[in-house]
Amino acid sequence: MDKKRIILAVAGASGTVYAIQLARHLRDADNIELHLILSDAAIQVMELETAYTPDDLKLCADYIYDQNDIAAPPASGSWKHSGMIICPCSMSSLAAIAQGLGTNLIHRAADVCLKERRKLVLVTRETPLNLIHIRNMETMTLAGGTVMPASPGFYHSPESVEDLAAHMAGRVLEQLDIPHNLYKRWCEDSQR
Repeated sequence: MDKKRIILAVAGASGTVYAIQLARHLRDADNIELHLILSDAAIQVMELETAYTPDDLKLCADYIYDQNDIAAPPASGSWKHSGMIICPCSMSSLAAIAQGLGTNLIHRAADVCLKERRKLVLVTRETPLNLIHIRNMETMTLAGGTVMPASPGFYHSPESVEDLAAHMAGRVLEQLDIPHNLYKRWCEDSQR
């Protein structure tokens, strides 16, 4: 059986705990080949807000690309894959992608997803939003991307930050039709 190639790009927004949850699940899935793009800003944010290290993400990946390697496979439309997740997605990355600026590999790979009509999920992480953010989200949606603000639910009775991150990671995976057991779905055990 061929593995599904998934790109996970981590931009420099708060919320790298979400990326850790995604990477761990994708690593443990039998049929996933994980391609990781880790931005310099993501590394800095990770070190400031978590006890995780870049190696925690890199050890989950089958392939790792530098943000400045614009000759890497994800930069080409002829390189087939099953979708891209940018998690977390900073407002500056959202803006660059919405305006078609391929200034690094994350932006270029996202642009390729849009032009090739492949799945692109942007897990944005900012609050409050200004009108520019909202318009960039609208542009991404109209262009075919899926914007998923990092807004975990509480109906699964989370007991930790990890539980909240797992919920959001599960919702993201569902956008790419990747099975998971990261949280209990609404009414999963009830008779409703």
